[in-house]
Amino acid sequence: MLAVLDPWWGGLKGQAGALERALLLPRLYFQHFTTTSFLIERDGGQVAAFLVGFLSQTEPDAAYVHFVGVDPQLHGQGIGRALYRTFFALARSHGRRYVHCITSPQNTASQSFHARLGFTASTVKADYDGPGLDRVAFTLDLAADAIRPT
Repeated sequence: MLAVLDPWWGGLKGQAGALERALLLPRLYFQHFTTTSFLIERDGGQVAAFLVGFLSQTEPDAAYVHFVGVDPQLHGQGIGRALYRTFFALARSHGRRYVHCITSPQNTASQSFHARLGFTASTVKADYDGPGLDRVAFTLDLAADAIRPT
């Protein structure tokens, strides 16, 4: 997974961004959230897309999408939307009403994507993930999303 992050994110935020992305995907996510995360591979086993998500243990009505990636060559083909829709269905099946996620303020493509899916964005939250690691937080109400076209 780590091998695709820099090419897929086009070097966003340089070396600091590469380290930030690598630190966001430690092995534990792939060991402990396998039933709530999804991987799409090409023939030959190359990663085409992934979504790492989990059901909140603290908020019984919430689920969280931690990290998502789609090969830029596959953008616009509905793969990201399909990953999210699959996660939404899983969250609903576990009685969850809200899905939360975050992105960096610099990642305008991610912000646009989440808005198209129906997420509501926060203002920029300074130092959300630590000093200098600002984020935009998103929330989707699955009850409202149930009436949105897919």
